[in-house]
Amino acid sequence: MDAACSDSTSVWRRAVGLVVGATAQLMFAITVVWLYAFLSNTAGSLVVPSAFLMMLLGNIGLALLFAIPHSLLRLPQVQSAIGRAIGREFFGVFYCIVTCLSLWCVFLGWRGSDNVIWELHGWPRRLVVSAFHLSWIALGYSLLLTGLGYQTGYTEWSRWARRQPLPRRRFTPTGAYLWLRHPVYLSFAGLIWFTPRMTFDHAILTGVWTLYLAIGSYLKDERLAYYMGEEYRQYQQQVPGYPLMLVGPLGRRRKGS
Repeated sequence: MDAACSDSTSVWRRAVGLVVGATAQLMFAITVVWLYAFLSNTAGSLVVPSAFLMMLLGNIGLALLFAIPHSLLRLPQVQSAIGRAIGREFFGVFYCIVTCLSLWCVFLGWRGSDNVIWELHGWPRRLVVSAFHLSWIALGYSLLLTGLGYQTGYTEWSRWARRQPLPRRRFTPTGAYLWLRHPVYLSFAGLIWFTPRMTFDHAILTGVWTLYLAIGSYLKDERLAYYMGEEYRQYQQQVPGYPLMLVGPLGRRRKGS
């Protein structure tokens, strides 16, 4: 009897795991399309001047709602604790779902502004719109270099679904990673900066997420150094975090530091 109950529980857990993993992949696909529409249109309903403070504080809070969990959940201690609770094979799926839900909150709760900082026309507009779309291409390229399946949790989850051991993830710089350490973050910066119409609400998003990208880049360096040790420190000495970044933690790391 106990064995039958145990088998039944195992079947249900596996069924739930399969559904959750598949749901995460669907959520990721929806989020990518939604993010494109959101950033393309500087989405959000217009607000009257009397609601300016509400728009300001609300939008800052929404921007942070994505930025803070997206960085903190990747801290080694936090990731390890969550992995122990739900299984390492499901951390990527969990991370993907949290990221998608936080972005959905941004999309649904964002308030627009009719205050325009700049609006481009003619060839400057076409140039910036082209740069925006090139940033999307660069983002996809950069994610493929590191393994898109790791971004959605698919790689670990699919191994679990096939009852295979988790792969050991190795760091082998290729492509853009031979020139800079954070091509994904740089591409994402292009998504929020290259807009032909910069409204005040878009400027809030750009400002908060640019700060997140800078801090997140540093935290990612430290996280990879934590897991990889001297191998990654040597990589930091050879490759800057970003082009033209000559000093500071996002430049090339000095030997002995």
